[in-house]
Amino acid sequence: MVMSSCLPVWPHDLLWGLSVADVPADAPAWVTGVVGAGQPVVVRRAQVAEGLVAVGVRGHSRDQRYATAMRVADITRRVRPEELIEAVDNQTADWPALRALRQMRPVMDALGLPWGVAGSVGFELACGAAVLHQDSDLDLILRTPAFFSREQAAALVDALEAAVCRIDLQLQTPAGAVALREWAGPARQVLLKADDAARLVVNPWLPEDCAA
Repeated sequence: MVMSSCLPVWPHDLLWGLSVADVPADAPAWVTGVVGAGQPVVVRRAQVAEGLVAVGVRGHSRDQRYATAMRVADITRRVRPEELIEAVDNQTADWPALRALRQMRPVMDALGLPWGVAGSVGFELACGAAVLHQDSDLDLILRTPAFFSREQAAALVDALEAAVCRIDLQLQTPAGAVALREWAGPARQVLLKADDAARLVVNPWLPEDCAA
């Protein structure tokens, strides 16, 4: 998390305020086009200097992803994944990923934990950019400040399998993020994505418990 005097910023948040003038000179031309169009950038996990936040610019295709940083002081608007859940009610498009979000809302709400929409679905819901297609997945996050057992994870995987498209869900622990499917699986060690690095751990809620 990055904290300014009044604005907490977390991975997967969408931010507005990056200017074309602050795009690195060696960035691909499409990056300048996206930023110039006023589209948001997404907060990513990386360590940057104080006063900056690591962000990613997304283009029109899956291979168009560009990592950079922006000044926290330049942020003019922030939308969190949790804020996008109800936005699907205003959508007239009927892509499978949007249908899956509507379908799985009761399942996610029943967990009693904060959750939200990330990835291409979150991006389209937040800014209206037409990025979804027939084969788009649904990316969700679930905030799990306390231990979420492997048995709970397996039950949630089973519930999400009923969706009309593939759902990829990340558990957001205080130490970083871990894929729900991986935590629900049989492997003793799972990959924890933290701000400083990705590493294998036995318990994603105990980051010091790393694999040897």
